[in-house]
Amino acid sequence: MEQINFKIVIEYDGTNFAGWQIQKKGVTVQAELERAISIILNQPIKLIGSGRTDAGVHAMGQVANFHAYTAISSENLLKALNSIIKTPIVIHSCDVVQLNFHARYSATSKEYHYHILNRQIPCAVGRDYVWQVRQELDVDAMRCCSKVLIGKHDFKSFEASGSPRSHTVREIFCASIESVENNGGRRVIFKIKGDGFLRFMVRNIVGTLVMAGLSKITPDDFKAILEAKDRAFAGATAPAKGLFLMRVNYD
Repeated sequence: MEQINFKIVIEYDGTNFAGWQIQKKGVTVQAELERAISIILNQPIKLIGSGRTDAGVHAMGQVANFHAYTAISSENLLKALNSIIKTPIVIHSCDVVQLNFHARYSATSKEYHYHILNRQIPCAVGRDYVWQVRQELDVDAMRCCSKVLIGKHDFKSFEASGSPRSHTVREIFCASIESVENNGGRRVIFKIKGDGFLRFMVRNIVGTLVMAGLSKITPDDFKAILEAKDRAFAGATAPAKGLFLMRVNYD
């Protein structure tokens, strides 16, 4: 029986998960999937994810791969996985890929969306998927700030405190703000695509963009914050529940 490398694309509601990666405490997406796949294939399985998502963060297109010795087809594995998983996880696709495919190291870019509900009245349905900001946001100011992010920069100002990387330079291919009318208010969606992201980077950027939207800083201030390479100058970390990993791209 030959070894197969499977690539899966995963959607999950992160509300009640302690994040993607297996931890000593808390239910994680990786642990739930490894348990299900191991049961189906009757062998221990180790998932390789494209990257971590933190507690409360959602995904529409997380990617993982795993190696297994099996004769099962990818189609039947997909059906079996979606039938056995009872937590809010859905596998969108399952494909056989080359043995050297690596969900993390083969990725060329990732795209995240962050949803803000900008109105006075909270929502009853979907409150676990938005950050409510009651004061009216200046979306044009936020758009001006988002343009500053495009290109290759040192994003140390937006890195989580206490989690230094060997280098904090990342390239952002596109960053934009959409505004959609929403029942007496609006939904503001920040979209960003880059070659990689630091821990809490998107949420720290959003927290700082909201400062601009509330006229607490100007676009020039936002640029100065980016160039300062100091987390102390950026805004508060936006709540996890508004963040979605939308897709991971590969050549």
